[in-house]
Amino acid sequence: MLKREYKNKEMLSVIGFGGILVSKVTQEEANDYIAEAIDNGINYFDVAPTYGNSQDRMGPGLEGKRNGVFLACKTTMRTAKEAESELQDSLKKLRTDHFDLYQLHGINNVEDAKTCLGPNGAMETFIRAREKGYVRYLGFSVHSEEAAIYLMEQFDFDSTLFPVNWVCHFTNGFGDKIMEAAVKKNVARLALKGMAHTVRPENYKEYPKAWYMPVEEKDLAQITLRFTLSQPVTAALTPGYIEYLRWAMEVGKDFKPVTPEEIDLLKEKSNGVKPIFHV
Repeated sequence: MLKREYKNKEMLSVIGFGGILVSKVTQEEANDYIAEAIDNGINYFDVAPTYGNSQDRMGPGLEGKRNGVFLACKTTMRTAKEAESELQDSLKKLRTDHFDLYQLHGINNVEDAKTCLGPNGAMETFIRAREKGYVRYLGFSVHSEEAAIYLMEQFDFDSTLFPVNWVCHFTNGFGDKIMEAAVKKNVARLALKGMAHTVRPENYKEYPKAWYMPVEEKDLAQITLRFTLSQPVTAALTPGYIEYLRWAMEVGKDFKPVTPEEIDLLKEKSNGVKPIFHV
């Protein structure tokens, strides 16, 4: 599996294992998926309390394997007290004494960001947790360009996790400003939604763990993921289904940058498609 630098010569697999993968599966299935990912060279694992019972499944699945894994977790809590409680609960469920990366989760507007950074905000817990060794790196996941740029201007974050999606890029440029600002400030970039296609149709019954419609054809999904990985990112996470992880692992083992012809194809395929995020 290809690896790229995150920070301080820390190398991550370009394909990450998203915790949603082990939500709503048996513990045996979760153990098998985690073992398969590690056997194929994945060392970047990302999870959050909001991903169903994924923490409960990932904790046992990583037992005996934790030392070789870069484990990222998140909190949707915005105050210091609530974030501290959720951090400790996540550490317990993940059966670990620290997270390699701890992130503010789903910052969708500047008001949210200001709450986190303000008096008694979640960042107070983040900073204390880093001082105490509960976390190593600090980051945030975001679905708002304005909020992302504000956060990077106000605090020296190690990384940002945000959508780097082909339809968004070609239809309205969403994410481009986040990428530009993060590169300029040397904030590591972790990618979401590389294999996402469009807004979930009303009667669409496939992939219920995805709130969007993923790219359903394997060949196209692998091209869209290669597009994401051709941008200046360290790694990308996949939709929460094992077949998508397996498609992604093929890409990560034999990565080739997207070609001009493939970019033309993606432009054509995105024409008229409703993006899942807007500027």
